[in-house]
Amino acid sequence: MESTFDRLYETYHQSLFQYLFYMVRSRETAEELVQEVYIKVLQSYTTFEGKSSEKTWLYSIARNVAIDWIRKQNRQKRKWLGLLGPIEKVDIRDPAPLPEEIVTQSDELRLIYKGLEQCSTDQRQVIVLRYVQSLTITETAQVLGWTESKVKTTTHRAIKALKDYVGQPSLGAVKEG
Repeated sequence: MESTFDRLYETYHQSLFQYLFYMVRSRETAEELVQEVYIKVLQSYTTFEGKSSEKTWLYSIARNVAIDWIRKQNRQKRKWLGLLGPIEKVDIRDPAPLPEEIVTQSDELRLIYKGLEQCSTDQRQVIVLRYVQSLTITETAQVLGWTESKVKTTTHRAIKALKDYVGQPSLGAVKEG
């Protein structure tokens, strides 16, 4: 198991970190969640049946870890907000920029990253898995537990939302297939 674990870690660590980072928008949290993913891999590798690829299996675990973390954060925020009494509007988004936003000089790319914040969680997941992590439609469907049709539809809606946000028809360069 040790050599298998090492191979999985070496092969997928960086891409899983990047995926989790896009989901939680915090470097420290993404690092913690990647470790949690690999703990789950160690605990459950013997039950991995090979019905999907190791890659999609790992991304599925990462997705579930991220969703659990997001749900936990939302419960904690609701608890604290309830203790504080009625509040008209609270902005709970992490304002920290993505590393790519800091590094890149491309205004269009920054605009697209900003547009991702306007997308739903499902739309953001599909865009990150398909275009950042370069997963196929089939792999994305396996990771998310969706049909390929739902992946295609969500991709289409996400690209439309990004185009609407960016306000540029030239975003069509991102292919939906």
